[in-house]
Amino acid sequence: MEFDYVIAGAGSGGCALAGRLAERCPQATVALLETGRTTERNVLVNLPLGFAAVVPFKLGLNWAYATVPQAGLAGRRGYQPRGRGMGGSSAINAQIYTRGHPLDYDEWAALGCTGWGWQDVLPYFIRAEGNTRGADALHGADGPLGVADLRTVNPFSHHFLAAAEQAGHARNADFNGVYQEGVGFYQVTQRDGKRCSAAQAYVYGRPRPNLVALTETHARRVVFEGRQAVGVEIERGGRRQVIRARREVVMAAGAFGTPQLLMCSGVGPAAHLQAQGVAVVHDAPGVGANLQDHLDFIVNKKVASTVPVGYSLRGGAHMLGQAWSYLRRRDGLFSSNVAEAGGFLKSTPDLARPDLQLHFCVALVDDHNRKMHLGHGYSLHVCLLRPASRGSVTLAGPDARTAPLIDPGFLKHPDDLESLLRGAKITREILDAPALAGQGGRELYTHSGMSDDALREAIRQHADTIYHPVGTCRMGSDTAAVVDLQLRVRGIDRLRVVDASVMPTLVGANTNAPTIMIGERAAEWMAAACA
Repeated sequence: MEFDYVIAGAGSGGCALAGRLAERCPQATVALLETGRTTERNVLVNLPLGFAAVVPFKLGLNWAYATVPQAGLAGRRGYQPRGRGMGGSSAINAQIYTRGHPLDYDEWAALGCTGWGWQDVLPYFIRAEGNTRGADALHGADGPLGVADLRTVNPFSHHFLAAAEQAGHARNADFNGVYQEGVGFYQVTQRDGKRCSAAQAYVYGRPRPNLVALTETHARRVVFEGRQAVGVEIERGGRRQVIRARREVVMAAGAFGTPQLLMCSGVGPAAHLQAQGVAVVHDAPGVGANLQDHLDFIVNKKVASTVPVGYSLRGGAHMLGQAWSYLRRRDGLFSSNVAEAGGFLKSTPDLARPDLQLHFCVALVDDHNRKMHLGHGYSLHVCLLRPASRGSVTLAGPDARTAPLIDPGFLKHPDDLESLLRGAKITREILDAPALAGQGGRELYTHSGMSDDALREAIRQHADTIYHPVGTCRMGSDTAAVVDLQLRVRGIDRLRVVDASVMPTLVGANTNAPTIMIGERAAEWMAAACA
């Protein structure tokens, strides 16, 4: 098979790129390769609450990776669920629509990523967004990505916001507005009460005759002629073949998959590739380095009320009624993203932008929902938005079907533990405020009055990712960067990277919307070249 463009990976960046490129270059053919299955009619994907059943398990929709043991987390292996199927992780995430702080992107520009400042990227956020609140100077209403307010909000989310205000935090009606700081309800990537993944937004919702999505197609390596990318070797239906690209090959397999594919193809740190038995095409030490992720600490509280999501006879009867409500009106509990409310706060008042993010979940989310508890409760998460720690992705073997070695380096830098400790103490103040404390209940692993040392130990024992890995194919204008400012792989012709791996630093927010923005930008550059 031969196409003009071959894109390996149908996640947030890959779907946005494929859909827009096919739209802007109708004369060009685009192949979008995805290891997983189609998700267009998958109930667990389309049902907003369905992700709660997908994230904990290694099912067909989830790679369910594990990290190498983390010294900063008391030697534990972290859990890294990633989407497997059309839409990638946007098909199994909590649907939160946040972009980050404007200074995040201005920082990219200051680091040498000229043209990636806030005013440069804002038009692409607006272009992507189809917000039910309507268009204004910061928002779009006509874009393919559905963005909406939750149709039904759990009463405990209101209790959380009241408690946060009692603890001194201001309300914010729009985290993507003029100001990011404060607490409020999240907007979600939903349309008409259903999840709007990147696949639904850019592929299923806008079919193009020149765009072919090949599912259950495992990309094994990029095929080179000299230093020019000419195609992708795939395995499909038990048979290997090469899909050739007349114009460009694009890696869009995410912060773990893209560096792994590049290294399996011979692009990466030469000594590491040789040790794994991979022939070196291009020595690129930055491939797989610079891994950054948001480390998250949770306080779980079990309550007598059956209003939060949980497991009980009374709760089961309530769920049946909510299921009927969703079938009739697409509202109620099943339209919830669980993490309904949250906020962006500063761990110290002298900071220029928030360095902490809160997610308030109307369920007992313990160990990524892998530990089940009878009864009902809620969870208050706090994550560190700008960790100083850095990790890596390396090969466990030369075959791309073997899971890579993922080392986020959590709490490697001592400042991260102290910042997260301050965040944990802020959540304590909110939990102890009357609006939440008055609901009663019992915490699972923490309690009021814990010493700083006890909180530090609780963080080491229970903290883990909140699913935002980036940076492993860093963009930059320096020679050590993996890709240039238009996301072209340095030292290789006709090869780009379009996903979260190109981010030089983590944005202070959930990473789905920023990755879609990256796909929109890449599509514009590539379309201009094929015109």
